[in-house]
Amino acid sequence: MGLKSLGDVSYFRLNNEINRPVNGQIPLHKDKEALEAFFAENVKPNTKRFSSITDKIKFLVDNDYIEAEFIAKYRPEFIEELSKSLVDYDFRFKSFMAAYKFYQQYALKTNDGQEYLESIEDRVLFNALYFADGQEDLARDLAMEMIAQRYQPATPSFLNAGRSRRGELVSCFLIQVTDDMNSIGRSINSALQLSRIGGGVGISLNNLREAGAPIKGFSGAASGVVPVMKLFEDSFSYSNQLGQRQGAGVVYLNVFHPDILAFLSTKKENADEKVRVKTLSLGVTVPDKFYELVRKNEEMYLFSPYTVEREYGIPFSYIDITEKYDELVANPNITKTKIRARDLETEISKLQQESGYPYIVNVDTANRSNPIDGKIIMSNLCSEILQVQTPSELNDAQEYVQMGTDISCNLGSTNVVNMMSSPDFGRSIKAMTRALTFVTDSSSINAVPSIKKGNAQAHTFGLGAMGLHSYLAQNHIAYGSPESIEFTDIYFMLMNYWTLVESNHIARERQETFVGFDKSKYADGTYFDKYVSGQFLPKSDKVKELFKDHFIPQAKDWEALRQAIMKDGLYHQNRLAVAPNGSISYINDVSASIHPITRRIEERQEKKIGKIYYPAAGLSTDTIPYYTSAYDMDMRRVIDVYAAATQHVDQGLSLTLFMRSDIPQGIYEWKTESKQTTRDLSILRNYAFNKGIKSIYYVRTFTDDGDEVGANECESCVI
Repeated sequence: MGLKSLGDVSYFRLNNEINRPVNGQIPLHKDKEALEAFFAENVKPNTKRFSSITDKIKFLVDNDYIEAEFIAKYRPEFIEELSKSLVDYDFRFKSFMAAYKFYQQYALKTNDGQEYLESIEDRVLFNALYFADGQEDLARDLAMEMIAQRYQPATPSFLNAGRSRRGELVSCFLIQVTDDMNSIGRSINSALQLSRIGGGVGISLNNLREAGAPIKGFSGAASGVVPVMKLFEDSFSYSNQLGQRQGAGVVYLNVFHPDILAFLSTKKENADEKVRVKTLSLGVTVPDKFYELVRKNEEMYLFSPYTVEREYGIPFSYIDITEKYDELVANPNITKTKIRARDLETEISKLQQESGYPYIVNVDTANRSNPIDGKIIMSNLCSEILQVQTPSELNDAQEYVQMGTDISCNLGSTNVVNMMSSPDFGRSIKAMTRALTFVTDSSSINAVPSIKKGNAQAHTFGLGAMGLHSYLAQNHIAYGSPESIEFTDIYFMLMNYWTLVESNHIARERQETFVGFDKSKYADGTYFDKYVSGQFLPKSDKVKELFKDHFIPQAKDWEALRQAIMKDGLYHQNRLAVAPNGSISYINDVSASIHPITRRIEERQEKKIGKIYYPAAGLSTDTIPYYTSAYDMDMRRVIDVYAAATQHVDQGLSLTLFMRSDIPQGIYEWKTESKQTTRDLSILRNYAFNKGIKSIYYVRTFTDDGDEVGANECESCVI
């Protein structure tokens, strides 16, 4: 498709010239030239033409490219009208990378891959029709939200909506293993099935008995978590989605599990091949008690999940270690071992420095802010999904004696830059909530019944954001400044408010709430206590000006919402989560997620074609001072921004820490050495914990030779 002989095209050459300054200036105009050349040399010659959208749809249905069922829910004249409206919007990609990403990864192509069958207007049209499920007004609203790039469905949803031969609309999944062979076997099968359909999988291993624990009374018989980790890694490697890419998974373990040091050692570069995991990601769940023991420089006890479950009758994940710690230490029936807390803290920092792992879930922080009855025990492949789960019980036939609940991630994202110019912020969020409701309602993962049950009961989704740094820079606000923190606070407060409003509307319409609503802090009204105080209002002149055209709920509005929800409930158990936003942020031509950019001119290595350069959105002489690289920021300021958003997000945010292996003096206020140390990472993790951060994703380290350690992209959750 125009890519067979790269020497015959000019767009790559023009794009690459961005990286060659002329008289000390970045030739940004070369990217516009590359964009024009891409359409002239690639898109236009290779796009199949149709006389009308009706003819195109007939061809696509007749040739099994799109489903007929969702099209049949609309009047043909409505589809023609909506398609015309999208064309009349006169959408234009703003960068070469944006157009290239869309046409290479998202646009529908002929079976031989030689012709494009969709423009972005067509992909938006099919998304809007599919998610609106026959409702013309909603389809119109969704189409306008997407073409204006205020709303971006997650990659699985945006890519697959309406297609005949498609994968799932869901981004990722969370499952847990209980301490028996039946659960291990069924979980490995679940991982295979979920990987086959394209989802990243998070797995909790907290409940597995440690190496050396007894089996049927024989002491020393258990092999621990490491062999199980190897089984999962092999499963993901085998189930590689028709050879397109490796399956992807993360395993989580509690820091008080006796196998924690062996667990961490599997990611070390010098680990024995028998235990080393290469593609499996690692995460640890960290109760408050660990931070206390580290702060006091005390020894810590690691507790046998096997004896804990025998003593308390519940799996290890569901024990509140912070609350029960002294009781567990004193109980002679609990097998325990002892290490120094700071030694484990150092091991975590060393591994993060070396590999970017492990992810961190501050599990008590997550549960303290959780309004839902139940316990959060883990997260997903990108560490932003935090929802309650319940364990399953299986018999020897691997049938459910008691089916628990596990999690699927139904994701989408707002675009901060364009949302701030929305004619009606609330209406925009309401349309997005309806689209994501369709995704959760229509997802049914039969291969893993505990996920199917969890999704059917909770109706959860995760609406997030991208483009925060782009918006701040274009409005001359330094990332991490007081104004940026205040802006983030108000923006996410509005997302929370309007998703609550619409979830309440849906519950009233359907006369249905999520299972367990009556036991939630929404039902008794206590969730709203902090909002009815009226504290979440713009205060500085700068932020007041930015929000002057948007409705800001006052205390009385929150009180009215509290009363409505206590009366009629909420349809969705969870509504907000901020994912990493990978390739989709390029299409939207904004910075990824809500973290800072890493480079003003980003270099991307694309398979088969080489390097593509992507200038930060809105980069100009005017905005350059505000586009500071994440690697040159005090990470505590980044944590401050995330903390502002966190207080409004009912799940989590995928927070990446960016470090340099050689940090210049003055970049971090606490630095006295010139090199990054494990102490720096410990300081940041503790700072994040004290600021109320629920989870930390990768630690990405920029090395002296320009490489990035821990820079793997979470493909399943990039949205």
